[in-house]
This record gives sequence, C-alpha cells and structure tokens, in this order.
Amino acid sequence: MKNLRIGCIALFISIIGINILDAQVNGMSFNGSTGLFSVPSARIGWEGSNRFGPDMGYHAIITEGNVSHIPKMSMSLFNTVEFHGAFDIQPDGYITNTNGSDLILGAKIQVPLASTFIAFGGNYQRLNLTNDNYSHNAGQIYIALSYPGQLFNSPAETTVVLGKTFTDGDIDSDIDFGMGFSLVVLPRHLGGFVIWVTDFSNFSYSVEPFGADAWYRGSINSGFRFDFSIVPIFRRLRFAVDILITDALDSNRGFSAGVVLGVPFL
Repeated sequence: MKNLRIGCIALFISIIGINILDAQVNGMSFNGSTGLFSVPSARIGWEGSNRFGPDMGYHAIITEGNVSHIPKMSMSLFNTVEFHGAFDIQPDGYITNTNGSDLILGAKIQVPLASTFIAFGGNYQRLNLTNDNYSHNAGQIYIALSYPGQLFNSPAETTVVLGKTFTDGDIDSDIDFGMGFSLVVLPRHLGGFVIWVTDFSNFSYSVEPFGADAWYRGSINSGFRFDFSIVPIFRRLRFAVDILITDALDSNRGFSAGVVLGVPFL
C-alpha cells in the first residue's frame, strides 16, 4: 500500500515537473538543510555568487495539541558547500518518558550542471540527546537532483532525492526516496512572493521525527513559502516564512510554521 501510494504521487509530480524557469526555494527544511520541508534539495543557501554567511531558522510543528520546536542554523561557503544543524526539542513523553530532544548535523556539496543541480549530502543524528537511557545514533546519506523550469508560465522547480538511512551502525533495508516541487503562485500579480511547496517521501527529517512522520505510509507535507527577499529593503537577505500542513493525508496530520533569516558576509 505504501509503495503504491508513493508511486502514484511520484508519477503525478513527474508529470507536472516536465518543462518546469528557475524557482529557487529560499528556505530551510525541518532539519536545517536548504530545501523543501522533509526533503532537502540540491540547492545551497547562497549560490550564484561568492557570498558566504549564516542562515538562522525555526520551525514549530503542532499536532494533537503538542508542539515540537526546531531551531536551526546553516552556513554556505564558496558557492559550493553547505553545513547545517538543528535541535529538535520534542514534547515531554513523546518518544521517551522525558524530553526527547534530538541533535541533527549535516552537510551537502553542490555540483551545478548546465540544466540542473546535483548535491551529495548526509547528516548525523544524536537522538534523545538529553536522556542517556534512550539516546542513540542515526544518519543518512543521499543524492539530490533539482531541476528548474516552467509550468503554466510560472517558475517552478522539481527535486528528487535518493538515499540510505543508518541507525546505530545498521543499514535500513529500504531505499530512501523523496520528491517534491516548488511553484511560484501568480508571478505577474504577486511578483514571486508566494511559493507553493509540496514534498513527499518514505523518510522523515530525522529517524525519530515529530508530526512529519513517514514511518507508516510515507509523509506528504504541503503549504506556502513567503519569500520576503523580493522586497527591496530585504533584497540582500534570505528571508522566508513557511505555513504548511504536515503528513497531510494521514489522521495524525499537523500544522507547521517557520521562518529563516540569513545575512551574507560578502
């Protein structure tokens, strides 16, 4: 059932991704990497220049009356490399009988091509960091491909991710697969300010996620990203706000809101 659902949605995204101008997603995924929501993209925070600098972000995920707070930070260097980290502060008793906070650290290297972007990345997860009785390690390696284009005269971009997850040295038998797109909404009227972002995957932003949990049937996250960097006074900033539904097609669906703000050094 899970594979059928993932396959049908993949076919749909593939169809709308055909001939999709450039719609860079100036936002952070839940674990701090530049990307969609659960799915990282092949983009890095500051690209197309020699800029480097920090980006700071935050997401709140709300489901069933509980809230997980995820502050995060990333650093882009030399128009090629991105380092990122996030601290997932989950509600007391969600995973363990005490606070289940997780630390996620990662990096990606971008390889730009003529018509698309490729990035090789990975992350390390220290789960239940604040509880020695339940703490353990996990990680993921992946390759991400993002290709820009146009749909209905609107800039758009499609991303596909393949990877592998490791937990305490053991290799997950499943292949990580994720896909998503960003589409600029009414660019002539809104000037690129509103971007519709949707992703789905059979992996989550961490091995023990909150709200956007892909363990059972995969997870679909969908919402809007508001790109304030198009406003003249914010032109040199990376400034975006997210409002979305997490795990939208399952009964434990939730709500998330987030923000990212970055200032380049050069």
